[in-house]
Amino acid sequence: MINDRYKPLAQVAVCTGGCYVGGALNPAFVQADSPAIEVMTDLTKIPPATVSPQETLYAANQHMLLRGVRLLLVVERNGRISGVVTARDLMGEKPILVAQARGAKREELEVRDVMTSLEVMEAIKLSDVMRAEVGHIVATLKACGRQHTLVVEEDREANKQTLRGIFSASQIARQLGVELTTHEIARTFAEIEAAFAGV
Repeated sequence: MINDRYKPLAQVAVCTGGCYVGGALNPAFVQADSPAIEVMTDLTKIPPATVSPQETLYAANQHMLLRGVRLLLVVERNGRISGVVTARDLMGEKPILVAQARGAKREELEVRDVMTSLEVMEAIKLSDVMRAEVGHIVATLKACGRQHTLVVEEDREANKQTLRGIFSASQIARQLGVELTTHEIARTFAEIEAAFAGV
């Protein structure tokens, strides 16, 4: 029960002719030479979408649908990131191949069975991002053949890294005003490059 300390706030009529979507729901449009930081998902402002390594592939896919993302950070109970899992990892041929190799059913697989381990991943340093443009990020994603890349902040004295952000090809495309027709990587980059060229 709400006690007397909490009073209802005053409400105003919504003006349908002058009410606009703002903030994160309406990300700023960018160009190839815009600052790269404008297309980074800043994890100090937006909580990352996470999943535990023991979750089923179905549960992980439901997490993605609820958050409207195509990548989840795989986080251990102690808060340590052990890897990432993408929609492609969950829905592509990877689960089928892993299940066949183990003589198991696809439904029995867990996130840890199909994720990409952090040990084999590379990331971009935040210090480099701060000096880069959107075009540099697209070139980086294309060169590594991935839809996403992580951004880390290095603390040399403590010899550790903190995950600070994520770049997503589909997010960049949205901010370029590109309507993606596929989630196939090569086609995604072709559509982004066409936007750069003004095609």
